Amino acid sequence: MKVEIWSDYVCPFCYIGKRKFEQALEKFAHKDQIEVMFRSFELDPSADPDSNISTYSMLASKYGMSIEKAKETTANVAEQAAAVGIAFQFEGTVSTNTFDAHRLVHFAAQQGKDKEMSEKLFKGYFTDGENVGNRERLAVLAAEVGLDAAVVAQMLQTDQFADAVRAEEEEGSNLGIRGVPFYVVDRKYAVSGAQSPAVFLDTLNKAWEEKHPAFIQVNEGDADVVCSDGYCAPDSSKS
Repeated sequence: MKVEIWSDYVCPFCYIGKRKFEQALEKFAHKDQIEVMFRSFELDPSADPDSNISTYSMLASKYGMSIEKAKETTANVAEQAAAVGIAFQFEGTVSTNTFDAHRLVHFAAQQGKDKEMSEKLFKGYFTDGENVGNRERLAVLAAEVGLDAAVVAQMLQTDQFADAVRAEEEEGSNLGIRGVPFYVVDRKYAVSGAQSPAVFLDTLNKAWEEKHPAFIQVNEGDADVVCSDGYCAPDSSKS
């Protein structure tokens, strides 16, 4: 079963939602049969990767609030992150462009490292104060998950995977995705936002049951009975 997650690496609720989804997945009986894929979404495609504008200043400007109010708002989000074991350090974050970060995840996916790379980008940005729009820092972060920094640096100087990122963004738009995080399960169920682990688990169970209807075998005396979808019949293979 496939779970596609549209998210951005400077979106705090994407990181919080990621951890809540992982907690749900740990409790899901068929977790080993779930394929998780990260899809590209940019909150601000026009952002300057080298602006060095603090998150506080960006929020104050964008929403017409004071710096103090911006700090108060992010403190509340940091508390939500702490509740799922993530240490947010907003004072070290800056407004940046994430297009190259998304390209890097596509590159990492070819090496089987997309999940590790996604986690590294989230942690790098929200906990370690990394500018995930800076290509030099992206190469360093890539090396920390086992990728070749020199190869990554070279890739980032090209437009490789640009079309793949744009295609996923367009696909998300066609699906009606206007904000992130957004989870799509087998293209049948959707969950929007950093919902509770219980909501994620319920969605996974529903999707699984729909794809794999209950099928059990019970024994009644010497007769074998096969039951499925509320209907029972003798197992003809036993006759």
